[in-house]
Amino acid sequence: MPESFRIEHDSMGELQVPADALWGAQTQRAVQNFPISGRPMPRGFIRALGLVKAAAAEANGGLGLLPERLAAAIGKAAQAVADGEHDAHFPIDIYQTGSGTSSNMNANEVIARLASSERRQVHPNDHVNLGQSSNDVVPTAIRVGAVLAAEEDLLPALKHLRKTIDRRGRALGKVVKTGRTHLMDAMPLTFAQEFGAWSAQLDSARARIADALKRLRRLPLGGTAIGTGINADPRFGKHVARALSKRTGVRFESAADKFEGIAAQDDAVELSGQLNALAVALMKIANDLRWMNSGPLAGLGEIELPALQPGSSIMPGKVNPVIPEATCMVCAQVIGHHAAITVAGQSGNFQLNVMLPLIAANLLESIQLLANVSRLLADRAIAGLRVRRDNVAAALDRNPILVTALNPVIGYEKGAAIAKRAYKEGRPVLEIALEDSGLDEKTLRALLDPAALTRGGIHGEPGGGGG
Repeated sequence: MPESFRIEHDSMGELQVPADALWGAQTQRAVQNFPISGRPMPRGFIRALGLVKAAAAEANGGLGLLPERLAAAIGKAAQAVADGEHDAHFPIDIYQTGSGTSSNMNANEVIARLASSERRQVHPNDHVNLGQSSNDVVPTAIRVGAVLAAEEDLLPALKHLRKTIDRRGRALGKVVKTGRTHLMDAMPLTFAQEFGAWSAQLDSARARIADALKRLRRLPLGGTAIGTGINADPRFGKHVARALSKRTGVRFESAADKFEGIAAQDDAVELSGQLNALAVALMKIANDLRWMNSGPLAGLGEIELPALQPGSSIMPGKVNPVIPEATCMVCAQVIGHHAAITVAGQSGNFQLNVMLPLIAANLLESIQLLANVSRLLADRAIAGLRVRRDNVAAALDRNPILVTALNPVIGYEKGAAIAKRAYKEGRPVLEIALEDSGLDEKTLRALLDPAALTRGGIHGEPGGGGG
């Protein structure tokens, strides 16, 4: 059956729009102009657009710029958009006009059609877009979408991952293992200390992200075309920020300098940078897990991650560290997104950035990917890992670097000779030290106790150092 159409018009003339589409002429032109990726703007951005339009309608109604019933109808329709009821009617590609004008008009047209009735014709520009421009709406939606995604998804996911790591660390607090620097044997530490470093990395990442969100909550709405606020009530920006805060439970504020928020996207680049740093941390943690899990016979074999799926189509019984691998791929993608956002952030001249849709899409995808994989890493890898204590203990006993603890007593040169002999003969350091150090067994056992060595200091006492 041939598709049916209706005729819509805009300032450029008439064109056909699918009969059942909620959008109008300007959206249809964008659909035709940008058949690039087949990927529409993400749900988080459409949600933010809906929230911005709902808050703008509330502000315009409160300021007496729109009749109350008209403002209420627009607000109701915009909230439905925010709630995801009409996502199918937001078809415009990510790679579109750099200001995001097409997406702003998509929202205006859909909301106007939803809010219209037999008695009331709502205009997408004159009513839904009142006091606004694509140039301040889209940068505002970027900020609102990113803040909400970070507050609602990413920060709770990081908290969950950190709690999982801390819980497992406490449970394994007395298990001592061989430390490694340069992938080579080093002084011992406990699993709690190793896991504790991961936890500290994540806490630092959380703090950096939370700090960046402070600046991202400053909204340029009310600056309209370039920041001067032409055609907007001077009170509009603050009213919208208050309305958004009430609707979301997140405290937004009207930017003091709206030129900055329209011309530059430094706040978004800053948050992307912190997501980049988080990706670096997560990749480090995931790769540590992969190394510790390697084997089971020819690798380190310190832990055994949960077996989630067969690891090979040809080698029966093979099981791979799939969650850490997925984590590393997410991190690589986020690092790539940050490179693109960095380029996008400096892309514009004078009063407007012209890569806004790319910033919006990449920022939201990075947040969502990191949130999702953090929960998977917690629940399907770290929560269920098992320490292979026999392997850990065997490697620790043969670790020639334990001789470092004898340096203050027998000196570096003699210690080095004992370490080399122990490694060459494949014997524990304690045995060689008994033969070559001149120290008695009781003294050596105290000095070479791996658990005591995890506390640092000289002779196992706090306060020592080393390199």
